[in-house]
Amino acid sequence: MNKTIRRTSVFVLLLVLALLGRATWVQAYEAKALANDKKNRRNTIAQYAQPLGNIVVAGSPVTGSKKTEGTDLEYRRTYTDGELYAAVTGYSSQAYGATQLEGIYSDVLDGTDDRLKNPLDAVTRKQQEPGTVVTTIDPDVQKAAYRALGDTKGAAVAVDPVTGRILAMVSTPSYDPSKIAGTTNGDAWKELTTDADKPLVNRALRQPLPPGSTFKLVVAAAALEDGLYGSVDTSTESPDPYTLPNTRTVLKNENASAPCENATIRTALRYSCNNVFAKMAADLGQDKVKAMAEKFGFNDAELDVPVRAYPSVYPSGMDKAQTALTGIGQFDVTATPLQMAMVSAAIANDGLLAAPHMVSEVVDSDGDALKTFEDGDSERIVSSSTAEQLRSAMRTVVDEGTGTNAAISGAEVGGKTGTAQHGENNSKTPYAWFTSYAKDASTGKQVAVAVMIEDSGAARSEVSGNGLAAPVAQKMMAAALK
Repeated sequence: MNKTIRRTSVFVLLLVLALLGRATWVQAYEAKALANDKKNRRNTIAQYAQPLGNIVVAGSPVTGSKKTEGTDLEYRRTYTDGELYAAVTGYSSQAYGATQLEGIYSDVLDGTDDRLKNPLDAVTRKQQEPGTVVTTIDPDVQKAAYRALGDTKGAAVAVDPVTGRILAMVSTPSYDPSKIAGTTNGDAWKELTTDADKPLVNRALRQPLPPGSTFKLVVAAAALEDGLYGSVDTSTESPDPYTLPNTRTVLKNENASAPCENATIRTALRYSCNNVFAKMAADLGQDKVKAMAEKFGFNDAELDVPVRAYPSVYPSGMDKAQTALTGIGQFDVTATPLQMAMVSAAIANDGLLAAPHMVSEVVDSDGDALKTFEDGDSERIVSSSTAEQLRSAMRTVVDEGTGTNAAISGAEVGGKTGTAQHGENNSKTPYAWFTSYAKDASTGKQVAVAVMIEDSGAARSEVSGNGLAAPVAQKMMAAALK
C-alpha cells in the first residue's frame, strides 16, 4: 500500500476513534449535565409540556395552568389571589425562571422529579403526572396580614409556637405572579425589577433590618438565663440617662418621664427603657448576648422553611459601647420578621423553639408522600421558668405598656414593640416593629407573630411599633385564634 494512503488511513481511523470516544463520553458521563443545563430549551419545553402540579393552601390550590397558543411551551402558570400568596408561592415564569416554592419544587410540579417515576420510566425518561406541594398556610391569617399591611412597605409572619407551622407570610408591596408567567411579559418584568419598592423581594424572609427594641427580649432572656438578675421583678442597676461605656455619648429614653432608672425587666419592657437593656448587654458582654441570640436562630446561614431565609445577624468584634447598643437592637444587629416571630414562638412555647416550616408535605399524583415535614421538631432555647417570666412581662407590655393596640378580648396576649433607627444619625424614617404571642385558653389555640413596617408613608413623629405594627399583629392573632 502506498505510504501516503496508509498514513492517511491511520489518521482517519484515529479521527473516527476520537469521535466515537467523545460520543461515548458525552452519552455516558455528560448526558445528565447537558440535560440539566439551564440553557437547554428542552428542559423548559418539558417543564411546560403539561399542566403543572399545584401549591395548596387549606386544601385548595392557589395555582393553576392555562393552555398557550403559538409557542412550543404548551402551558403557563396561573395564580389564584396571586398578590395575596406571592410571598409563599413565588413565581414560575417561562421566561424568567422560578422562585420560592415554585423554584424549590419545580421538578415535582412539572413531573420531571425522579421520585415520580417507576423504574422503567426512569430509564425511558418518560414524564409523569406532576406532584403537589401542601403548605401550612392558614388563609384567614394570611388575608388578615395582607389586608392589615395594606399600602405599607413591610412584612409579617405568623407561626404556630407548638408545631412550627408557618400560618402566614406576607410581604408588601406584593405582585401578581401571573403577569410574568409567560414569554411576552417583558414590560411587566421591567416594571417589577425597576420598582424602587422592590416588590419581588420577600421582606418576611430575605431583608433583615435592625429590629430595635424587640431585640430586648433576647437580652432579657440572656440576663435571666445567666443569673445576672433573678427575675423580671428584680431591680436592675441602670442609671438614667446611661452613658455608653468609654464614651461621652448619653443614651436617652423615648419617654423622658418613664420610671427607667434601676427599673425591673418587667418595667423596662413595659416602657421600653433603652438605658436598662443597653447596660444589661454591656454587663453580660457580647459573647453571652451572641450565644443567646444564636440559640434563637441569629447567624444561621442555613435556615430553610424550606425557602432559605437570609441570616439575621448578631455581630462580633465589638467594643463595650457597641455591645451596649446591640442591647436595644441597634448597631449592626439585623433580623427578619421570621426571626422575631421565632423569638416570640419560643417564649410562648415554654422555652422550646419548634423548627419553622411552611410546607407540610409534598405528594405525588396519587397522594402518596414524597416528603413530609414533621411538626414540633423542637429545641430548648431557655428554661421553662425564664419563658414564663418573659411571657408575664410581655403581657404587661400589652396590658399596661407600649403594646396596647395588640390586645384581644378574652385572650392572653404578650408582645414587645420596637422602633429602629434608620439612616445616618437616624435621619430617615424609622422602622416600626412588633413581635407577640396570643393564646386562647378555651380552645388551646396559640400563635406567635412578628410585623415589620419598613415605610408606611406616615410622618416620622407618627412612627411607632404600637401605632403601626401592633394593629397588624392584633388582626393576625385574632384570625389565628378563631
